[in-house]
Amino acid sequence: MTDAENNLRKTEELRSFVFLTAVMVPVLTVLFIAAYGFAVWFYQLLVGGPPH
Repeated sequence: MTDAENNLRKTEELRSFVFLTAVMVPVLTVLFIAAYGFAVWFYQLLVGGPPH
């Protein structure tokens, strides 16, 4: 590999890492929490309410 190709690869890896850690992880976390909340709400709707 040449230095230019090596630098381009490192730049792409850094961009991918930043995208995964700064964008995808928070988005997936919010979606997971929302899905869990929806599942609890739907379960309570079917069963008859929150526990006493």
